[in-house]
Amino acid sequence: MIVILLGPPGAGKGTQAQTIAKTRGIVQLSTGDMLRAAVKAGTEVGKQADAIMKSGGLVSDDIVIRIIADRIQEPDCANGFLLDGFPRTLPQAVGLDTLLEKTGKPLDVVVEIKVDDTALIDRITGRYTCAKCGTGYHDTFKTPKVENTCDACGSHEFSRRADDNAETVKSRLMAYYRETAPLIGYYFAKGKLKSIDGMAKIDEVERQLNTVLDAAAA
Repeated sequence: MIVILLGPPGAGKGTQAQTIAKTRGIVQLSTGDMLRAAVKAGTEVGKQADAIMKSGGLVSDDIVIRIIADRIQEPDCANGFLLDGFPRTLPQAVGLDTLLEKTGKPLDVVVEIKVDDTALIDRITGRYTCAKCGTGYHDTFKTPKVENTCDACGSHEFSRRADDNAETVKSRLMAYYRETAPLIGYYFAKGKLKSIDGMAKIDEVERQLNTVLDAAAA
Protein backbone atom coordinates (compact mmCIF):
# COMPACT_ATOMS: atom_id res chain seq x y z
CA MET A 1 0.00 0.00 0.00
CA ILE A 2 1.26 3.46 -0.91
CA VAL A 3 -0.17 6.38 1.07
CA ILE A 4 0.35 10.14 1.18
CA LEU A 5 -0.73 12.23 4.17
CA LEU A 6 -1.66 15.86 3.58
CA GLY A 7 -2.38 18.51 6.17
CA PRO A 8 -0.97 21.71 7.63
CA PRO A 9 1.78 21.80 10.29
CA GLY A 10 0.43 20.50 13.59
CA ALA A 11 -2.41 18.50 12.02
CA GLY A 12 -1.01 15.29 13.47
CA LYS A 13 0.47 13.74 10.32
CA GLY A 14 3.59 12.51 12.11
CA THR A 15 1.67 10.84 14.92
CA GLN A 16 -0.69 9.08 12.54
CA ALA A 17 2.11 8.14 10.15
CA GLN A 18 3.96 6.29 12.92
CA THR A 19 0.81 4.37 13.86
CA ILE A 20 0.03 3.43 10.26
CA ALA A 21 3.58 2.24 9.67
CA LYS A 22 3.44 -0.06 12.69
CA THR A 23 -0.05 -1.46 12.19
CA ARG A 24 0.10 -1.82 8.40
CA GLY A 25 3.66 -3.10 8.08
CA ILE A 26 4.69 -0.33 5.72
CA VAL A 27 7.58 2.13 5.92
CA GLN A 28 7.21 5.78 6.92
CA LEU A 29 9.37 7.85 4.59
CA SER A 30 10.56 11.35 5.44
CA THR A 31 12.48 13.34 2.84
CA GLY A 32 14.80 14.67 5.54
CA ASP A 33 15.65 11.17 6.76
CA MET A 34 16.12 9.92 3.20
CA LEU A 35 18.44 12.81 2.33
CA ARG A 36 20.59 12.22 5.39
CA ALA A 37 20.73 8.47 4.72
CA ALA A 38 21.73 9.01 1.07
CA VAL A 39 24.48 11.44 2.10
CA LYS A 40 25.75 9.06 4.80
CA ALA A 41 25.71 6.11 2.37
CA GLY A 42 27.68 8.10 -0.17
CA THR A 43 25.41 7.26 -3.09
CA GLU A 44 25.83 9.22 -6.30
CA VAL A 45 22.71 11.27 -5.72
CA GLY A 46 23.61 11.59 -2.02
CA LYS A 47 26.96 13.15 -2.95
CA GLN A 48 25.19 15.63 -5.21
CA ALA A 49 22.74 16.56 -2.46
CA ASP A 50 25.57 16.89 0.07
CA ALA A 51 27.51 19.28 -2.16
CA ILE A 52 24.42 21.45 -2.67
CA MET A 53 23.56 21.58 1.03
CA LYS A 54 27.16 22.37 2.03
CA SER A 55 27.14 25.30 -0.40
CA GLY A 56 23.97 26.60 1.25
CA GLY A 57 21.70 25.72 -1.67
CA LEU A 58 18.34 23.98 -1.75
CA VAL A 59 18.20 20.42 -3.01
CA SER A 60 16.20 20.34 -6.25
CA ASP A 61 12.98 18.40 -6.73
CA ASP A 62 14.77 16.21 -9.27
CA ILE A 63 17.37 15.11 -6.74
CA VAL A 64 14.74 14.46 -4.06
CA ILE A 65 12.75 12.34 -6.51
CA ARG A 66 15.89 10.36 -7.37
CA ILE A 67 16.58 9.77 -3.68
CA ILE A 68 13.01 8.53 -3.23
CA ALA A 69 13.43 6.32 -6.31
CA ASP A 70 16.46 4.65 -4.72
CA ARG A 71 14.81 4.32 -1.33
CA ILE A 72 11.58 2.66 -2.45
CA GLN A 73 13.54 -0.10 -4.19
CA GLU A 74 14.91 -1.31 -0.86
CA PRO A 75 13.45 -4.56 0.56
CA ASP A 76 11.65 -2.94 3.49
CA CYS A 77 9.44 -1.01 1.06
CA ALA A 78 8.18 -4.20 -0.58
CA ASN A 79 4.86 -4.02 1.31
CA GLY A 80 4.46 -0.32 0.59
CA PHE A 81 5.31 3.01 2.15
CA LEU A 82 3.82 6.20 3.50
CA LEU A 83 5.05 9.66 2.54
CA ASP A 84 4.79 12.24 5.30
CA GLY A 85 5.74 15.77 4.21
CA PHE A 86 6.20 14.98 0.51
CA PRO A 87 5.07 16.10 -1.99
CA ARG A 88 4.77 19.73 -0.90
CA THR A 89 4.20 21.34 -4.30
CA LEU A 90 2.47 20.51 -7.59
CA PRO A 91 5.78 19.96 -9.47
CA GLN A 92 6.82 17.48 -6.77
CA ALA A 93 3.47 15.69 -7.07
CA VAL A 94 3.85 15.40 -10.84
CA GLY A 95 7.41 14.11 -10.44
CA LEU A 96 6.28 11.55 -7.87
CA ASP A 97 3.46 10.37 -10.17
CA THR A 98 5.97 9.84 -12.96
CA LEU A 99 8.27 7.88 -10.64
CA LEU A 100 5.49 5.65 -9.32
CA GLU A 101 4.28 4.96 -12.84
CA LYS A 102 7.78 3.99 -13.99
CA THR A 103 8.34 1.68 -11.02
CA GLY A 104 4.91 0.08 -11.22
CA LYS A 105 4.01 1.16 -7.69
CA PRO A 106 0.58 2.83 -7.96
CA LEU A 107 -0.54 5.34 -5.36
CA ASP A 108 -3.45 3.92 -3.34
CA VAL A 109 -4.79 6.92 -1.46
CA VAL A 110 -4.07 10.48 -0.36
CA VAL A 111 -5.52 11.34 3.04
CA GLU A 112 -6.15 14.98 3.89
CA ILE A 113 -6.24 15.66 7.63
CA LYS A 114 -8.57 18.67 7.83
CA VAL A 115 -8.22 21.11 10.71
CA ASP A 116 -9.59 24.43 11.93
CA ASP A 117 -6.85 27.07 11.69
CA THR A 118 -7.71 28.89 14.92
CA ALA A 119 -7.91 25.68 16.90
CA LEU A 120 -4.71 24.47 15.27
CA ILE A 121 -2.83 27.60 16.39
CA ASP A 122 -4.08 27.03 19.95
CA ARG A 123 -3.04 23.38 19.73
CA ILE A 124 0.51 24.17 18.60
CA THR A 125 1.21 27.19 20.80
CA GLY A 126 0.11 25.27 23.90
CA ARG A 127 2.60 22.42 23.37
CA TYR A 128 5.53 21.78 25.68
CA THR A 129 7.70 18.82 26.61
CA CYS A 130 9.63 17.41 29.52
CA ALA A 131 13.20 18.64 29.08
CA LYS A 132 14.56 15.36 30.45
CA CYS A 133 12.54 12.55 28.78
CA GLY A 134 10.64 14.35 26.03
CA THR A 135 7.12 13.45 27.16
CA GLY A 136 4.68 15.85 25.50
CA TYR A 137 2.15 18.05 27.28
CA HIS A 138 -0.30 20.84 26.47
CA ASP A 139 -1.51 23.85 28.44
CA THR A 140 -5.15 22.87 27.87
CA PHE A 141 -5.42 19.28 26.68
CA LYS A 142 -2.74 17.44 28.63
CA THR A 143 -1.19 18.88 31.77
CA PRO A 144 0.94 16.86 34.23
CA LYS A 145 -1.05 15.01 36.89
CA VAL A 146 1.06 16.78 39.51
CA GLU A 147 1.73 20.42 38.70
CA ASN A 148 5.21 21.07 37.30
CA THR A 149 6.16 17.39 37.57
CA CYS A 150 6.58 15.09 34.58
CA ASP A 151 4.27 12.06 34.74
CA ALA A 152 6.90 9.82 33.15
CA CYS A 153 10.16 10.69 34.89
CA GLY A 154 9.35 13.13 37.69
CA SER A 155 11.46 15.94 36.25
CA HIS A 156 10.50 19.54 37.01
CA GLU A 157 12.07 20.97 33.87
CA PHE A 158 9.99 21.65 30.76
CA SER A 159 10.68 23.33 27.45
CA ARG A 160 8.83 24.80 24.47
CA ARG A 161 9.97 24.94 20.86
CA ALA A 162 11.00 28.44 19.88
CA ASP A 163 8.88 28.25 16.72
CA ASP A 164 5.72 27.17 18.58
CA ASN A 165 4.40 30.73 18.76
CA ALA A 166 1.35 32.26 17.08
CA GLU A 167 3.21 34.36 14.49
CA THR A 168 5.47 31.53 13.37
CA VAL A 169 2.55 29.11 13.17
CA LYS A 170 0.55 31.58 11.06
CA SER A 171 3.52 31.97 8.74
CA ARG A 172 3.84 28.19 8.39
CA LEU A 173 0.12 27.92 7.67
CA MET A 174 0.37 30.58 4.95
CA ALA A 175 3.22 28.66 3.33
CA TYR A 176 1.12 25.48 3.45
CA TYR A 177 -1.91 27.10 1.82
CA ARG A 178 0.25 28.78 -0.80
CA GLU A 179 2.41 25.80 -1.77
CA THR A 180 0.79 22.56 -0.61
CA ALA A 181 -2.99 23.11 -0.46
CA PRO A 182 -3.26 23.03 -4.30
CA LEU A 183 -2.42 19.32 -4.05
CA ILE A 184 -5.85 18.75 -2.53
CA GLY A 185 -7.51 19.65 -5.83
CA TYR A 186 -4.85 17.81 -7.80
CA TYR A 187 -5.41 14.50 -6.04
CA PHE A 188 -9.19 15.00 -5.89
CA ALA A 189 -9.21 15.25 -9.68
CA LYS A 190 -7.29 11.97 -9.84
CA GLY A 191 -9.84 10.26 -7.60
CA LYS A 192 -7.23 9.57 -4.90
CA LEU A 193 -8.25 12.08 -2.19
CA LYS A 194 -10.05 11.23 1.03
CA SER A 195 -10.56 13.70 3.89
CA ILE A 196 -10.86 13.08 7.62
CA ASP A 197 -11.52 15.29 10.64
CA GLY A 198 -8.17 16.13 12.19
CA MET A 199 -9.76 18.06 15.07
CA ALA A 200 -11.17 14.90 16.64
CA LYS A 201 -9.37 13.07 19.44
CA ILE A 202 -6.29 11.11 18.36
CA ASP A 203 -8.08 7.74 18.70
CA GLU A 204 -10.98 8.96 16.55
CA VAL A 205 -8.63 10.36 13.90
CA GLU A 206 -6.90 6.98 13.84
CA ARG A 207 -10.25 5.21 13.47
CA GLN A 208 -11.24 7.43 10.53
CA LEU A 209 -7.85 6.91 8.92
CA ASN A 210 -8.07 3.13 9.24
CA THR A 211 -11.53 3.17 7.66
CA VAL A 212 -10.12 5.06 4.67
CA LEU A 213 -7.11 2.76 4.36
CA ASP A 214 -9.23 -0.39 4.66
CA ALA A 215 -11.44 0.86 1.82
CA ALA A 216 -8.41 1.72 -0.32
CA ALA A 217 -6.91 -1.71 0.23
CA ALA A 218 -10.11 -3.58 -0.58
